[in-house]
Amino acid sequence: MEEMEVEKEEAQNSMSNFETQLDAYDFAAPQAGQLVEGTVVQVTGDYVYVDIGDKSEGLIPVEEFADELPKVGDKVQSLLTGHNPNGPVLSKRKADSKRYLKEIQTAWKDKTPVDGKITKIVKSGYEVDLGIDRAAFLPISQADSEKIEKPEELLGLKSKFYIERLYSDSKLNPVVNRRKYLEEQIDTKRDAFFNSVQIGDTVKGTVKSFTSFGAFIDLGGFDGLLHINDMSWGHVARPKDFVKKGQEIELKVIRLDPAEKRINLSLKHFSEDPWIHFEEKYHVNDIVKGKVTKLTEFGAFVELEEGIEGLVHISEFSWTKKVNKPSDMVSVGQEVEAMILGYDIQAGRVSLGFKQATDNPWDTIAEKYPVGKKVSGKVVKITNIGAFVSLEEGIDGFLHADDISWTKKVKHPGSELSVDQEIDAVILECDTESRRIKIGIKQLTDDPWKAFAEEYKPGSTLEGEITSITDFGIFVKAPNGIEGLVNKSNLSDDKDVPFEEAVTKYKVGDKINVFVVDVKVEKEQVAFSVREYKRKQQRDEISQYMSSANDDADGAYTLGDMLKSQKND
Repeated sequence: MEEMEVEKEEAQNSMSNFETQLDAYDFAAPQAGQLVEGTVVQVTGDYVYVDIGDKSEGLIPVEEFADELPKVGDKVQSLLTGHNPNGPVLSKRKADSKRYLKEIQTAWKDKTPVDGKITKIVKSGYEVDLGIDRAAFLPISQADSEKIEKPEELLGLKSKFYIERLYSDSKLNPVVNRRKYLEEQIDTKRDAFFNSVQIGDTVKGTVKSFTSFGAFIDLGGFDGLLHINDMSWGHVARPKDFVKKGQEIELKVIRLDPAEKRINLSLKHFSEDPWIHFEEKYHVNDIVKGKVTKLTEFGAFVELEEGIEGLVHISEFSWTKKVNKPSDMVSVGQEVEAMILGYDIQAGRVSLGFKQATDNPWDTIAEKYPVGKKVSGKVVKITNIGAFVSLEEGIDGFLHADDISWTKKVKHPGSELSVDQEIDAVILECDTESRRIKIGIKQLTDDPWKAFAEEYKPGSTLEGEITSITDFGIFVKAPNGIEGLVNKSNLSDDKDVPFEEAVTKYKVGDKINVFVVDVKVEKEQVAFSVREYKRKQQRDEISQYMSSANDDADGAYTLGDMLKSQKND
């Protein structure tokens, strides 16, 4: 009996100790809203079971482990959100959110970057998951260090971000900046490059993008420039002909400017500069062969060899032609010959001439076109004072309007000639120094002015035809086509009759008798007079009378009688 009572008492004491321990356990049990750390004891398809020291294991949905499921024995931090019949309800996501929010608040104050993931495209930017309940906004202008061509390419990207703003109107409303972080990383890498690389060093890079003046090379997060002029010693028309986008290449560093953050790279500096041996191969007045590589308004560039390129100025294209456009004479890719006119090795320039590689036709032009030679040609251009006539390829003669006709007063050459008209002419002048040839059409026939001057001396008379009436007189054409002027002062024999009244008696086409006052063959001018013609008539009548009076023996009729008779008439 005593033993049974002792056993009963021990049992009661043991139960009392268990209840005391249980009460103590319940008192230390985690409370809802508290962050707890536990050990993973089981992983199923739906839950991760975690021992947090409670009466039973807590459950965390597997979807809250976004990156990787834990293994049995791993430590996991979570938030106790409550209890259900199955045990404590835990949330790793909410625990992370609380922890991350504290980290983000610290990063915002300390201006340090945080981890995040770009998850969604929104208006003017992106949403970024920072691990907190509220998504952060990333403006598209701050999303990358370069212009974004395809916004969708950044979706899913994990990166570092700076917190630009955390709260707005006392509410959690984060705004982040990725560009600032990237630029800092670029500056760090670039500074390291400047500190470790020297001009002349060989570096590796990847062709990133092209411009009209070269290609940008990615040197590991920052760019160097491979200028089009540094791709080859020769002519480069397109950068894409020498490097391809995405291609990894070796380059020489030829310029470093830390202040401006510029790095210039070169492909051509792996080979020797061809200008070093230029004077061994080329000399002034040498005739050389080359290929046209480029045309400009002022000339053509010709490559003599890779890296040696010369310019043919438009003035050096032809001895005879006036070249308006280089493309009228040569084309890109054409093989040509030229003469070296000069060079500057320091500047890398060669002056060339096309025409100097051929004979100058003006050197022998005087022998080919002597004065007096009859020629044939085509009218190529008409101006206000004359016309240009092509005598041969590149050689034109100028026909002045005064040399078209002996007798016509040609006011505009277009009234007598037309472009493409074939004409005959005679060489009047050949000036090799000025490169000018003067021709004439009227000189093909004898000068009618000389014949006129021989036939009609001053003082003679003729019958002509009125061709025009002007304010200063009337023009009269003689029988052989010579045209002269009756000045208005020589139209009437009565000085009291004004010209305006006297000229009313005449009209174009009338026949008229005139007196030849003066003939100037050199100037092709002749002066006529109606007044002097009438006076000559009177003198001739008097002379005739005097002659007949001498034959009259009686002398009954006198000169005074004749004048009186005329007066009465």
